[in-house]
Amino acid sequence: MGKRASKLKSSELKELMNCTYFSQVELQNWYKDFMKDCPKGVLKKEEFQNIYQQFFPHGNPSKFAELVFNVFDANKDGYITFKEFVCALSVTSRGTLDEKLDWAFSLYDLNNDGFITKKEMVDIVDAIYSMVGELLDLPRDEDTPQKRVNKIFLQMDLNRDGKLTKEEFREGSKSDPWIVQALTVDFEQ
Repeated sequence: MGKRASKLKSSELKELMNCTYFSQVELQNWYKDFMKDCPKGVLKKEEFQNIYQQFFPHGNPSKFAELVFNVFDANKDGYITFKEFVCALSVTSRGTLDEKLDWAFSLYDLNNDGFITKKEMVDIVDAIYSMVGELLDLPRDEDTPQKRVNKIFLQMDLNRDGKLTKEEFREGSKSDPWIVQALTVDFEQ
């Protein structure tokens, strides 16, 4: 037992350097900070939601944080390990636009069936609207999650089958500044 290692093992460091966009020094700094905040080496859902609450004090980010947590938790064990954390962070902060869009697709595809339905997108957009609270000043045609999703589906659902493929989502998102802006948040230290 005892104190958990405060440095990454050489093999772990090499693996993370191969699968992220972070340098050795950056990974070591992220690891040190992660272990300081999560001494047991894992981040629980409640802790993750508390972090979001600090960034969005005027809204209720718990639903959105839970949805993001589920994407970060790659092996679905109920915890985010350092590797899961830093891999997701790498994509969301430094990945290519297509990598970010693929990550976002996995966020919106709540049941992991390879499609985003209107209901799934309404759930996410509702969570986003709740998270930002009163700070969001929306045009009338986007002032509810349903209106926003209807507008998105008009633009993206090219074959009008009521669901978005990854390709439809990717291509449609590239022409939607709201989605692209949401994906380019940078969590640099």
